[in-house]
Amino acid sequence: MKIFRLILGLLALLLIVFNVTKLDYENPFEGDSMVAVICIVAALCALLLVLILNTSKRIQQKLKEKKDV
Repeated sequence: MKIFRLILGLLALLLIVFNVTKLDYENPFEGDSMVAVICIVAALCALLLVLILNTSKRIQQKLKEKKDV
């Protein structure tokens, strides 16, 4: 599961970088640039979800260690 979260986070970062290169800074809400903006926002959401999952797993692990002691 740890490798899956890492791969998912890296894919989200790669999508953000790729779509930033497709962005037209003069007209960010027209044509292909609008698709790039939507994809950037979606990748940021995915990255945020992965970070939340990582945090919850760390909290779960600490609670389990505390319970065992």
